[in-house]
Amino acid sequence: MNWHEYVNKTGTVPKWPYEVNYGKENVVETDVLVIGGGVAGCRAAIAAKQKGATVALMDRGFLKRSGSGGAGVDHWHGAVRNPCSKVTPEMYSEAAMDTTDGYTYGLARYIVGMEGWDTLLEAEQMGVQIRDEDDEFEGSIFRDEETKLLFAYDIENKHCLRVYGYNIKPAVANEARRIGVQVFDRTCVTSLLTEGGKQGARVIGATGINDRTGEFFIFKAKATVITTGGVGRVGAFAPELTTSQAMADLNQAGLGHTIGWLAGAEFIRMESFGRAGLSGMGYAPYSTGNDNNTYQGVNTVDKDGNKIHYAYADGRLIYEEEDIFKPIQDDSFIIGHGIALDNGYKQKYRITHTEPELWDKVMAGELQQPFYTDMTTLSEKSRRLIFGLMLAHEGKCRVPIYKNLTDWGFDPALDMLQYPIATYEAPMLLGGSWPGAQHTPPNWRGGGGGYLVDWRLMTSLPGLFAGGGGPLPGSGCHGESHTTGRYAGRQAAVFAAKHDSIEPDAGQIADIKAKIYAPVNNPDGDIGWKEFNYAVARIMQDYCGEYKTLHTLDMGIRRMRDLMETEGERMYASNPHELARAFESLSLAELGIAYMEVAKTRTGNVPLLGFNRTDLTENDDSGNWNPAHLENGKVVSRFLSVNYHLQEPYAPTLKENYERYAEL
Repeated sequence: MNWHEYVNKTGTVPKWPYEVNYGKENVVETDVLVIGGGVAGCRAAIAAKQKGATVALMDRGFLKRSGSGGAGVDHWHGAVRNPCSKVTPEMYSEAAMDTTDGYTYGLARYIVGMEGWDTLLEAEQMGVQIRDEDDEFEGSIFRDEETKLLFAYDIENKHCLRVYGYNIKPAVANEARRIGVQVFDRTCVTSLLTEGGKQGARVIGATGINDRTGEFFIFKAKATVITTGGVGRVGAFAPELTTSQAMADLNQAGLGHTIGWLAGAEFIRMESFGRAGLSGMGYAPYSTGNDNNTYQGVNTVDKDGNKIHYAYADGRLIYEEEDIFKPIQDDSFIIGHGIALDNGYKQKYRITHTEPELWDKVMAGELQQPFYTDMTTLSEKSRRLIFGLMLAHEGKCRVPIYKNLTDWGFDPALDMLQYPIATYEAPMLLGGSWPGAQHTPPNWRGGGGGYLVDWRLMTSLPGLFAGGGGPLPGSGCHGESHTTGRYAGRQAAVFAAKHDSIEPDAGQIADIKAKIYAPVNNPDGDIGWKEFNYAVARIMQDYCGEYKTLHTLDMGIRRMRDLMETEGERMYASNPHELARAFESLSLAELGIAYMEVAKTRTGNVPLLGFNRTDLTENDDSGNWNPAHLENGKVVSRFLSVNYHLQEPYAPTLKENYERYAEL
């Protein structure tokens, strides 16, 4: 029985079903604390445990399916050392840097290249199917007959795998519990604890609250790993409208970013706040016609059955199925989608896409909308590979899309999926439609900012490590999150073995407790967490949008501080769930201020990062990050080469650094 059925049947609102103990302290001591229980967090916890550390894992949801990867995955990027691959870790890292002009993590891409395949093999040992074990696709152009591996995007270089990943999150969650990781489900992190309670000092643990009992947790740890994913809800908030349309986890309130920012850690790429590509207010991803990503290789036709061709990046049309999955030139490879490289995406790495003259043909009347995804003309194996394997295992698709369409009678051998009607020319017209209709209003989010890390994936704060696609800005998606989480967990265990624990500062703990519980100690409160979250998002849209100025940023900061000091003081919480959400919403306001403050520090525009200030007349072509951190209430920034990982004090080659720091 769901909430609405209960209220309709009984005429009453159900009582809170858990014993509430606001303020009750629970102390947990461990070698390694992992904050965030998605796929990166589970792999960090497993790796640290395998290295001999005691491990506690704090998860905002329930470990079995939490995080953006909790619903599953169909592609695994970065397994370039698989036995069929022609791509090396050096090629993978250098291509990532090349296609983004360096605005990604070259060191993280190399780590992924070196360890992605081993990480996937470990998942296989945990019960995740990564091969065509039943020979369902024997003879397919996508299968290697010897290893039975299936490949996507690039059948020449064979570095991106198709996997049966619907159960991947339960598999890694079960493994973490099996080997003795101490799991704290539904626990909202509220702060990092630092040595002496000082900003910028070594991280020695964290605090949190349980969103069912309201109890307070103090985690004492020798090393801490942040794997909390990306930032949602800071630029748009309409969960009743966008839940099914969002690929990301709406629990991602950026807490891992906020607690690090307030603790004094250095962040990069925070200036690139903007629109989200994966969580708009359109159709649920993959529920409509599409020729891209999971649907790569399907045929597309217009209303009269006229075929729309794929093309290489240089415009040459493609007529054979296998050529859709080949790079534009012999000395390159297709990177593929989903690993935070789409903005740069230089021609030689691009995936094949819709013919470039499509919109011209629409405007000339040669092609008529609506368009349709037509799988009826594919071979049976290719059709089953896309609709049966890929769609059935991709995140948030198995039940709402694959199961529902099948239950309602959709048969890809007989039926077609209609594309949303395009109302204007958009980049990659058809492929760009898969998150939803192009004419619907966009959602907003943080633009990929995260922690500055070294070759150990340790942040600027000693003892604090970062893993996964959110905390490591521009470092990838599902498979890469597994891999960097695994690496960071191993590094944290090594750090913990070399350092003693330090007792937290009592004053720091008292301050955060007072802040957390304010909404339940506010009998006159009249502002709920949702209203506050809406206001945060609107301020970010108004004053930190696609085009900014120093003046609008300053106005936004003032508006956000006013919001925290007025409506923020009037917030209330009726139960522990609302209390945790209220804390998240206040933290989003803090993070919004951070985004705007950092946007003030750039001296030139960086179009590739989506950073545009109309009061700046020149672009910043220096190839620098601008690491920023909070120090005594003020933002301090500097410039750092995007190639810092190959400069002093590091070695000049990727291989040398990996061998020096990997702690294998």
